[in-house]
Amino acid sequence: MDQKRPKYHSPPAIRQRAKELRWPMTPAETALWERLKNKQLYGLKFRRQHPLHHFILDFYCHAHKLVIEVDGGIHQQQSDYDEARTEWLTQRDFKVIRFTNEEVLKNIEAVLQTIAKACNVME
Repeated sequence: MDQKRPKYHSPPAIRQRAKELRWPMTPAETALWERLKNKQLYGLKFRRQHPLHHFILDFYCHAHKLVIEVDGGIHQQQSDYDEARTEWLTQRDFKVIRFTNEEVLKNIEAVLQTIAKACNVME
């Protein structure tokens, strides 16, 4: 018997907003995207500003159900929302890792190493 996989379709408004958020990106998002795009990190495919259900994920690797969030100052004011969103995702077996803008801009190699470890692809 085939088990149906859950679908996390996004409403059209969320998909449209995700497209709008792809340009312009924050400096931290841009720096990280430059290192993730085109399968540069161990051949992993990442999507940016990916719509999922009613959320827009900064970066997403479908093969490993990995969600990467890059948090700027606004996230200090919306920590309850971020926690609820992370809980919703983890309850559905998504892995969520968060980095601050400063971490990405000042130590991108460590950020990339953390991402690779989360996908179990370290050399």
